[in-house]
Amino acid sequence: MGKLIEFLTPDSIRLAWLNLRRNQRRSALSVLIVTITVFALTSAGGFGLQTYHSLEEATARDIGHLILSTPGYFEKEEEEPLENGLAQTQQLTRQIMGLDEVRGVQPSIDFTGLISNGTKSSIYIGRGVNDQEFDMKGPFLDVKQGKTLSSLRSSRYDPAEPEVMLGVDLARNLNVTIGDWVTLLATTTDGALNAYDFKVRGIYSTGVPEVDKRQLYVHIDSAQSLLYTDKVSTISIFLFDLASTELVRQQVTQLIAQSGLELQLTPWYDRAFYYQNVKNIYNRIFGMIGSIMALVVFVSLFNTMSMSVTERTREIGTLSALGSYPNEIISGFLREAGLLALIGSVLGAVSAGLLTIFLMFADIQMPPPPGMTQGYPLTIYFSLPLALSASVGVIFICLVAAFFSARKGVNKPITEALIHV
Repeated sequence: MGKLIEFLTPDSIRLAWLNLRRNQRRSALSVLIVTITVFALTSAGGFGLQTYHSLEEATARDIGHLILSTPGYFEKEEEEPLENGLAQTQQLTRQIMGLDEVRGVQPSIDFTGLISNGTKSSIYIGRGVNDQEFDMKGPFLDVKQGKTLSSLRSSRYDPAEPEVMLGVDLARNLNVTIGDWVTLLATTTDGALNAYDFKVRGIYSTGVPEVDKRQLYVHIDSAQSLLYTDKVSTISIFLFDLASTELVRQQVTQLIAQSGLELQLTPWYDRAFYYQNVKNIYNRIFGMIGSIMALVVFVSLFNTMSMSVTERTREIGTLSALGSYPNEIISGFLREAGLLALIGSVLGAVSAGLLTIFLMFADIQMPPPPGMTQGYPLTIYFSLPLALSASVGVIFICLVAAFFSARKGVNKPITEALIHV
């Protein structure tokens, strides 16, 4: 086996390995620095990638991968409820549902008003949805008490008892619980006031205290009755795969053109303001961390190679006297630095992979982000392209450091190098 390895390993690489073993402690320290650098860059980048992916999925799951609305809906202010709402879109909705990549199409109504328990009132931000909304989006709400809205097609649903889900802080402020009745007051599309009684079906938390103080959910039919309209605010299109967003966007755009309706199609990333801000901040943070780590590696390797060149000055002089070209001598030091960096990079990437596996089984919770009340499990993605990029960058830095330190020793006159002590 040893002879096979010796046969497969070029003499130049084997010589570089032997030179590194001259001072094993110093070489090991340099390898450790490279390992920590690659590990830190790969792990930090993996945390960033996991954060980006989670925010992408959460945003698309919350508002839909694509949002169908009237032109300028998100920019124009409504003087009356649902003034910019959608109507007569049933045929287009059925066509969209026929696309293979589409998981579901969910209309919704956004409205505001006053909620009262009979003695105390508060402002609310209501959202009318279908009961399938909660299955479509997944566990985006933390239901503290009760259940989500019942299916209107269920035999257990009583039309005489319309249901409402309240944010946990809103329910606490009104001092109501499951089974209690509340009154929702809203302005209709005609400008009149209308009020309906609703039975509390569930109490939930979004993780954002400001939202939990105001938000509530009702059936979309109940919202339309309360507002006295057949319109909806927007229609959210949910897909099986986030990567299909652009493909489905083109297909839906064609369907809109064929329908002759004047509609606007907005992808999720145009409404993902929180995601964009977090991504910009993280990119700057990781860029700064990468720059600092690169500087640390350069200074460390430059110091290591400078000490090695100084110790081997007489050897460099002897090689020069025997006819070796300066480029050949510098190449030898470059191979040593490259081998050292390669070993450290492999160890760093493997360590990052082991950390990823460890976090899959360890239940380590991160603290809640600013403005939220719920934490989340720490997860790090292992990205092979990221690990390769970090390794290539570190190897390049090591080669640059080795080149500058070796060039200084090679440029010394042969007579001075031979008598160097």
